[in-house]
Amino acid sequence: MKSKTLMIQGCTSDAGKSTVVAGLCRILRRQGVRVAPFKPQNMALNSAVTVDGGEIGRSQAVQAQACGLEPHSDMNPVLLKPNSDTAAQVIIQGRALQDMDAVGFHDYKTIAMAAVLESHERLCRYYDAIIVEGAGSPAEINLREGDIANMGFAEAVDCPVILAADIDRGGVFAQLVGTLELLSQSEQDRIVGFIINRFRGDVSLLQSGLDWLETKTGKPVLGVVNYLQGLHIEAEDAIDRSTDRVDKRAQAIKVVVPVLPRISNHTDFDVLRLSADVDFDFVGPGHPLPAADLIILPGSKSVRSDLQFLKDQGWYSAIQKHCRFGGKLLGICAGLQMLGQAIHDPLGIESAAGSSEGFGFLDIETTLAAEKQLRRVSGQLMLEDAVVSGYEIHAGTSTGPALNSPFASLDNRPDGVIAADGQIIGTYLHGLFDESASRAAVLRWAGSGHVEPMDYQQLRENAIDQLADELERALDLERIKSYLAD
Repeated sequence: MKSKTLMIQGCTSDAGKSTVVAGLCRILRRQGVRVAPFKPQNMALNSAVTVDGGEIGRSQAVQAQACGLEPHSDMNPVLLKPNSDTAAQVIIQGRALQDMDAVGFHDYKTIAMAAVLESHERLCRYYDAIIVEGAGSPAEINLREGDIANMGFAEAVDCPVILAADIDRGGVFAQLVGTLELLSQSEQDRIVGFIINRFRGDVSLLQSGLDWLETKTGKPVLGVVNYLQGLHIEAEDAIDRSTDRVDKRAQAIKVVVPVLPRISNHTDFDVLRLSADVDFDFVGPGHPLPAADLIILPGSKSVRSDLQFLKDQGWYSAIQKHCRFGGKLLGICAGLQMLGQAIHDPLGIESAAGSSEGFGFLDIETTLAAEKQLRRVSGQLMLEDAVVSGYEIHAGTSTGPALNSPFASLDNRPDGVIAADGQIIGTYLHGLFDESASRAAVLRWAGSGHVEPMDYQQLRENAIDQLADELERALDLERIKSYLAD
């Protein structure tokens, strides 16, 4: 089977689909192939602003980087951002449509599929190859009808599929054979081979199992990919704890971020977690906030409910105590909104219509609006005139006298707040720490006596190259390329 499109599906969530796609994209780019990533449907709270002013999943932005491209809304035409356990904001081709529950989205899938196919067709006009990432597992029986994320898409565009499994979870042969057995005959025929991810040890000890798998299924194992210790590829959604193993300096500044139920864009903190001069800690529910130099309130997809969660956890009183003893406090996006006097949601944008009392640290109020603000921005911080760049994704507009003391100038617009006593900062800017100068300025404000420079963009490039190098070693690339049309 030959196609301009090759799809990577997984036996489970977190089977390594995102990284395989990123690595294959980088390999093809190295070989001079004009390649683009694609994910028909994504469910994630980590997102990115695209070159055309839309919003897509963070993993597709990473994959675009692997291709040497700016991320575009066509690379992830359907993005679902959960704002409760039963509903999500539906984003179509980069634009927020409305909130839907699972039943409502199921009924909407026919329309969503039309957008998926339209975006895929546009990419096919401009690129030689499209490497597609599936979502979850193709064998979710209850989600098969009207599927647009896995085999439903593959059959609609008639593309070959490689099935990936994570051996680190255990039961890799059961994962692969069981998934295959639960597919229809036409879907089974569409799978051209397997990739086994995150292997540790001597692959020769696995060989008898690989031989059995190929005999049992009649499909080739296209490669066994080693577990890459310390590899940093920005997470699609869940918090990746592997970066917490970075060795820290004795005098590292202590930074704490409370984990909210609907925390969004926690990749803001990846560079801090990777820094030897920052002792970083994500604090989950049921745990007290430890003593820290800096507490950061992160972004949220459901700001009022997450604000209440903070209060219910007892973290609000801990933050008050932190400030009384001279600790620094930073709010990013929803975190900025929480620091104000009140948050109003008259249209019920994120939950039931109403208002919530904020922490009252800053003299601002925020009103949520139907139109989401999506911008890539650059400028300078008021701290040390440090150069900064990043992006904004928020539905709220903040007003109040505290904004007369902005934290930054972004594209000649004021952003955020520096409190009069200099102890509290709020900003709508995501990616605040990605630039070495802005990261250093904020950490020095928070009390750090020593900040080492870090080229985070180059670090990300190096990680993608490391991933591609491993895939080049591990995979039967000639066979994989043979599935792509010349």
